[in-house]
Amino acid sequence: MKFIEQIERINRLHELIKFRRTGTPQELARRLDLSTSMVFKLLEELKVKEAPIEYSREFRTYYYTQPFLMNITLNFRPLSAEESID
Repeated sequence: MKFIEQIERINRLHELIKFRRTGTPQELARRLDLSTSMVFKLLEELKVKEAPIEYSREFRTYYYTQPFLMNITLNFRPLSAEESID
């Protein structure tokens, strides 16, 4: 389950950054149910993947400096009889 939770957190983080609603690092940590140090690690990982993330002290939020697409999805559903034939 941890893997799915991590993906959900990353998607939530992306939405918060995209709409400039992260708050301070401490507020973001509370929203994501993580420690502040884990938030910094997660943000650094995204930056390594070329996410253009910056922090505004004036507005107290993280934001993307240019449009950025992140799409992580998992789909779970039963297969139909036709789909399950090998």
